[in-house]
Amino acid sequence: MKNINPTTTAAWSQLQKHFQEIKHTHLKTLFEEEKNRAEAFSIRWRDFYVDYSKHRIDKETHKLLLDLAQEVDLPAAIKSYFEGDRINETENRAVLHTGLRQPAVAKVMLDGEDVNPEVQEVKQHIERFSRSVISGSHKGYTGKSITDVVNVGIGGSDLGPVMITEALAFYKNHLNIHFVSNVDGDHVQEVLKKLNPETTLFVIVSKTFTTQETLTNANTIREWFVDRLLPQAGVSENSAISRHFAAVSTNVEAIEKFGIDADNVFPMWNWVGGRFSLWSAVGLSIALSVGYENFERLLEGAYDMDRHFRESKLEKNIPVVLALLTVWYNNFFGAETQAIIPYTQYLHRFPAYLQQAIMESNGKHVDRNGKPVDYQTGTVIWGEPGTNSQHAFFQLIHQGTKLIPADFIGFKRPLYLDSGHHDKLMANFFAQTEALMNGKTEEQVSQELKTKGLSEKEIKQLLPFKVFDGNKPTTTVLIDQLTPRSLGSLIAMYEHKIFVEGVIWNIFSYDQWGVELGKQLATKILNDLEQNDFADHDSSTKELLTRYRKR
Repeated sequence: MKNINPTTTAAWSQLQKHFQEIKHTHLKTLFEEEKNRAEAFSIRWRDFYVDYSKHRIDKETHKLLLDLAQEVDLPAAIKSYFEGDRINETENRAVLHTGLRQPAVAKVMLDGEDVNPEVQEVKQHIERFSRSVISGSHKGYTGKSITDVVNVGIGGSDLGPVMITEALAFYKNHLNIHFVSNVDGDHVQEVLKKLNPETTLFVIVSKTFTTQETLTNANTIREWFVDRLLPQAGVSENSAISRHFAAVSTNVEAIEKFGIDADNVFPMWNWVGGRFSLWSAVGLSIALSVGYENFERLLEGAYDMDRHFRESKLEKNIPVVLALLTVWYNNFFGAETQAIIPYTQYLHRFPAYLQQAIMESNGKHVDRNGKPVDYQTGTVIWGEPGTNSQHAFFQLIHQGTKLIPADFIGFKRPLYLDSGHHDKLMANFFAQTEALMNGKTEEQVSQELKTKGLSEKEIKQLLPFKVFDGNKPTTTVLIDQLTPRSLGSLIAMYEHKIFVEGVIWNIFSYDQWGVELGKQLATKILNDLEQNDFADHDSSTKELLTRYRKR
């Protein structure tokens, strides 16, 4: 991919001038001037309808943003992304999570070799193993079927699987799925107290099998399990562990030492980043939770979006358009955050999942040349499901001093017959984007208060508090129904959006050295605590460590 500072392009310069012309234009004015605005600024694709007409853009903005994408050579970057080029340059790796959802007949080339046969072999292993556990043919060491599955991981080895299993709870089978991620001992103990060791399967997810948090939890779980082995079962410790533990990792030696049977080991690849790994064997707990068929539908939905992103023209390309809008607000309006508001409780973990995917990817302060950037990159992501969020932080979005673009994600049809619940939910969904756009004028507020019989004095006093400026930008993503396939497409949409933003900002989206720094410092401090020696630390940290050690 080319190293192009976006601020040096002609399009960026033109966008700066254009921004000065349009920055105070109200959305209501734009709708009045463009009668076909909703049609012009929307994309229909399969069961998705993406409406971005409620954004502070006009046709000129749209054109200039697309010009920017062309000037940084986005089409060529997309080609590199899908063809296995080592675009994660600081780690000398390709970025091929898209290869995990290709059809079996496709070729996924890496360094001149087709890696798809290996991917398909792992998928077949996931299918066999998940079917055996779900059907009950995989027995625990006392001959009982598995009833509970515990995924032990952190970061991408946790956030993706937990988000998907929550999102697809409607499709869930009889197995109880649990997740242990935080190294906080209280977390693992709270999960363990719910479990019967005779009927629980533990899936340890760690590419290197050295991640401190994951291995600490895994060893605590192993000790708990061994302490509760029943002598009358007549099996060895290793034999029992082999029936109750699986691993997703590449460190064969460490896995064998832990006692996990080779048949229960699922490989990972260094060309799949952790935060994009749910499509790999990291998704084993997903297949166990909702069945392998639904896991396949999830992959197929992502593949559908891959094809849309790779083949569609930029102006009708959903991830491209959404990424350009983020650049518009981040780099020209100075908006630093973006809210993700799914109007379904099933997606209550989706904003947290996107926090890692987006902020770990594009939170970078140097460009591809290693030079400090003099423009904003990354976006702070936050959100909660509607309508809960309306009763929490929407006050800030409506009347606060910050500009907060928001994505509203909704579904036409609910998964259950709901006796009017869904109409009430979606009425709020549509009303909020309209209210954020239009606001409420002094005239409207005054008339409203008059009809309530308030005096002129009372109206004058209340007026400033009940006026809404509006002009708050939103994207509406309306999908037919929440299915494994549509969820796969939705996640892939945001993955590709991340990629486009990174290309435009001229940064490497697929390393995460900031995460590594914290790990290094934690290891040093843990050693210092064991040695009771805090001399190498600043006065603040030294005092904190001393107070902690005195507990």
